Amino acid sequence: MAHTVGRTALRAQERLAALAAVGVRPGGRRHPLVAALMVLPLAAVLAFVFGGVGAVAEQASSVARTLGH
Repeated sequence: MAHTVGRTALRAQERLAALAAVGVRPGGRRHPLVAALMVLPLAAVLAFVFGGVGAVAEQASSVARTLGH
């Protein structure tokens, strides 16, 4: 019985280490950078499909003109 408890604890630590390597915290929450990396590709595709890329470029150029660059 004592050997089983030790192995179970070791497996739990290994699982936590594997999840931490991916960016998942023990409470089930992801690190903010991992979450951003998961969302950004979808956001880029949606922006391209619905024409958001042109709007962002237009806004950036407008801001650049306003700042005098």
